Amino acid sequence: MSRRIRLLAIDDEPEMLRMLSEGLSVHGFDVTTCADALSGIRATYQTRPDAVLLDVTMDGMDGFEVCRRLREMTSAPIIFVTASGFTDDVVRGLSLGANDYLVKPIRCAELASRVAACLRRAEDGADDQRRDFVFPASSVFLDSGRHEIVFGERAVYLAPREFEVIRLLARHSGTALSAAAILSRVWGAERIGETELVKHYIHRLRQKIECDPRAPEYIRTVRGEGYYFDPHS
Repeated sequence: MSRRIRLLAIDDEPEMLRMLSEGLSVHGFDVTTCADALSGIRATYQTRPDAVLLDVTMDGMDGFEVCRRLREMTSAPIIFVTASGFTDDVVRGLSLGANDYLVKPIRCAELASRVAACLRRAEDGADDQRRDFVFPASSVFLDSGRHEIVFGERAVYLAPREFEVIRLLARHSGTALSAAAILSRVWGAERIGETELVKHYIHRLRQKIECDPRAPEYIRTVRGEGYYFDPHS
């Protein structure tokens, strides 16, 4: 029997969370609820839901900032379910990486259909982009389907943006890429100039995959030029 789809709902209205939990369970989903932004971010990191339902207007951190942070750790569909229906808000939500935007009040049957459609599109896109990088004479390969880098018997899960960085370096294995080049190709032209962001991700990757992050074997630095990936270490 196939497993039930796991949804995470983040909203600071208890009645809305109850409605989403009960209504979507009827349609075959397992629903976890979080009543504030920070617990929602933590739950996304810990449980890796198949999709996230997200309100915009919440106390403290708003849904737009939550969406931005979630996109750093997951490629799962994000669907805004909110009372804020202004066009500017819809555009902003989608530009931050959300897959859909629904305005309250909503019907659970329609929401369930929207979730299923987002999941289908995400799976189709993953199938189109899935490529495993295998390096001859090396025990290292990248599993694009699982977002893992595998070293022989050791597999390391990488968050989506981390995986994009390592995949880019892998495609140019042995060739140094500048921080600016990595930034433009992974984050886009709108982040040009924020090279500290690349340094942060290189540091995170080394902490995850290197036996000794202070003496990296796989992600090498070429002073004045950038970074390259060496699968034969």
